[in-house]
Amino acid sequence: MTLQDKIETLFDKTEFGSADRELYEQFKAALRQGEIRAAERDAEGNWHANTWVKKGILLGFRMGKMVEMSLPTETLQFFDKDTFPLRPMTLDDRIRIVMGGSAIRDGSYVAPGVVVVPPAYINVGAYVDEGTMVDSHALVGSCAQVGKRVHLSAAAQIGGVLEPAGALPVIIEDEVLVGGNTGVYEGTIVRERAVLATGVILTRSTPLFDIPNSRIIRSEGDKPLEVPAGAVVVQGSRAISSGFGKENGLSIYCPIIIKYRDEKTDASARLEDYLR
Repeated sequence: MTLQDKIETLFDKTEFGSADRELYEQFKAALRQGEIRAAERDAEGNWHANTWVKKGILLGFRMGKMVEMSLPTETLQFFDKDTFPLRPMTLDDRIRIVMGGSAIRDGSYVAPGVVVVPPAYINVGAYVDEGTMVDSHALVGSCAQVGKRVHLSAAAQIGGVLEPAGALPVIIEDEVLVGGNTGVYEGTIVRERAVLATGVILTRSTPLFDIPNSRIIRSEGDKPLEVPAGAVVVQGSRAISSGFGKENGLSIYCPIIIKYRDEKTDASARLEDYLR
């Protein structure tokens, strides 16, 4: 049986023994090493959730027991499922974790060359690829997929999607710049080299106004909202056209693609290798 077959079988159980726990630890190690992941991109560029992987993560919550995670000498105390301790790491992993209180949960893949600035948090099932910077107060949610040389600026929130198991998590492709206080949620896909300006919020229900191409981009059916490659997205607003909102001159938030990346954008968004 493959690891997938074993996890699918284990998922249907309600009681677990030592052999089941050993299998789960093998599964979690495969996640940690990047051998399996919660979502993958096919040859045509389409992303698909690996339902069985997400089931395996959910299994860990069901299988785990509440334990004290903190040391007796620590003032702050932590209590969590024993299946999800902090990710074991050594200097050989070549992940730069700046002092100050970041946390990376076990069952996440963090590639060599990643920089984590405190206080940041990377949750279980997340995949963070080479050369990415996770800045202070940034979150990489459960099962979120973050590509190579991405910059997640201070307080950026990359929401994860763990439930339902078949739902696509948030995807941030290679060389995306995510501005400070930006939030990406509900399985949104941000294609390569896009720029999300400070404070942009993207969800499944958010229409995205593409000014250069005179179109409105929406999620359709089960498909998530998708930010095109190279798009530069800023905060915007649109006037309420009727009723009380119109009478009082009210507007509601909307994200706007103001342009697509050019040489000027590349210069301002260029990541400095010196920081890595």
